[in-house]
Amino acid sequence: MKGSRKMKKIFFSLSALLLMTLSACSNSETNNASTDVTSEQGEQLVPLKIGVMPSMDNIPLIVAHEQGFDQKHGVDLQIEAFKSGKDRDAAFQAGAVDGINADLIGIAMYLQGGMDIKITSATQGQFDLIASSEVQDITDLKGQQIAVLKNQGPEFAAEEFIKQAGLSASDVSMVDVPQVPSRVELLTNDQAGAAILPEPFVTMTTAQGMTNLGSTLDLDINLFALTFTQEVIEEKEAAIQGMYEAYNDAVKWMAANDQSAYIQLFIDEIGFPESLKENIQIPEYQEAFQTKESDIQRAFDWAMEKGLLEKEIDPKDVLSNVYFK
Repeated sequence: MKGSRKMKKIFFSLSALLLMTLSACSNSETNNASTDVTSEQGEQLVPLKIGVMPSMDNIPLIVAHEQGFDQKHGVDLQIEAFKSGKDRDAAFQAGAVDGINADLIGIAMYLQGGMDIKITSATQGQFDLIASSEVQDITDLKGQQIAVLKNQGPEFAAEEFIKQAGLSASDVSMVDVPQVPSRVELLTNDQAGAAILPEPFVTMTTAQGMTNLGSTLDLDINLFALTFTQEVIEEKEAAIQGMYEAYNDAVKWMAANDQSAYIQLFIDEIGFPESLKENIQIPEYQEAFQTKESDIQRAFDWAMEKGLLEKEIDPKDVLSNVYFK
């Protein structure tokens, strides 16, 4: 018991440090944003501001800017990290950012709200189903609570995990816990059997002995995408195309260099604790690719079942051809 309490204290100290880091990242990005930027050669660059939550799928965009690949393609990438999805969404709706990295359920809700937005590409994000150490299989969660963000991507992911394990939604209780650290706290205090978590919380919890029951990548669906308003796509077409060229350059650069050249970004930009540096599982980043119509349909069907989307939308009508023709 004494050891368990000590581990909890360590974990919550790491969580507090993480939240401070994310806040600092957000403030830094906001304060450094510029609207009048030129390249080293004196050429005018088109600013393109992307609103994100701290996530591993942002890393190629950050590398693209840090290595100057964006300038090479005539764009000044400004990645603004938000502490909450609510703040990110408010900025997008207000036009304070040009585009966002969001999940497909959130995109469905934007469309329901009347925003004229388009998906320009998929991103390599994921949610994981993390359970207490006593749970070794999803079927062990029968009769237990799963902490999620309801009516959003995390609840969709949880239901998909349950369904693929042969259980029904009625076999578990979905508990709405918007703040990710609060979901972790429920797990740590044995008040929930499992929770849907993003990184770096996945690495932090598994390092404490909790069980990773699977990732959305195991569900054969990519839930995440970059999306812009149609107005921005028309006004900044060349900049968006330049962003993707810079993104691809960044992916190639990362593949050609040792991880030590960019591992610190996962700590500084995403919030991994320095003490878990050796535990970070860096994804095999791919060059930019478009979201599958089948993924959009699957997510939108769920949104309609939940009453979040009240109109039929053809996935083809949501995909932009600004980069992928």
